[in-house]
Amino acid sequence: MMVNEVLASEEQARGWIGDGFAPTVRQWERLDRFAGLLVEENERQNLIAASTVPSLWVRHIADSAQLLALDSGRDGLWVDLGSGPGLPGLVVAILSERPMLLVESRRRRCEFLRAVANTLDLAHVEVAEAPLERVETRAAATISARAFAPLDRLIALSTRFSTESTRWLLPKGRNAVKELALLPQPWQRMFHVEQSRTDVESRILVGEGRIGAEQRGKR
Repeated sequence: MMVNEVLASEEQARGWIGDGFAPTVRQWERLDRFAGLLVEENERQNLIAASTVPSLWVRHIADSAQLLALDSGRDGLWVDLGSGPGLPGLVVAILSERPMLLVESRRRRCEFLRAVANTLDLAHVEVAEAPLERVETRAAATISARAFAPLDRLIALSTRFSTESTRWLLPKGRNAVKELALLPQPWQRMFHVEQSRTDVESRILVGEGRIGAEQRGKR
């Protein structure tokens, strides 16, 4: 695991995105518009903690964009589980042309996701309004989940979307190493740990591959 400098201000977060992704004017406009829409909608439904609004670019925009940085150079379908307000899915969709499937079971959140995708003309974004168990299986190049389920349940539910080359990008906060240690050994070997760019104590589990039925339960 490499130790990265943690982004400490909104200015640093925007600068890091600018340096790392070289967004076009249109992409900057979309990011700014998305940030505004997120704050507006947060007054109607609890999408993000109110305490994080003043640090929106660090806590949510850059926090999402760092997952795209960990998947640099890849293409194909990106499946974002429990997408909620579109974090990281909509940020990734704005900064890339990757086809994006946002999986979210809550109706009002899905309405917000579709409204943002339409407003920002993100034609490559699709919203699946259903529990993951009822979403049609597709081969995902990348699977992300920012706040979806405990790690063992997350993998068990989503492994049917993975292939031998699927990249898993799973921010698990301060409990990442502890959650990883509780997995069966074959699952553990899929992953390595990266430090978050937005919280010195948070970690991201980065994995590659597919867990077959024969691996489940092995210690």
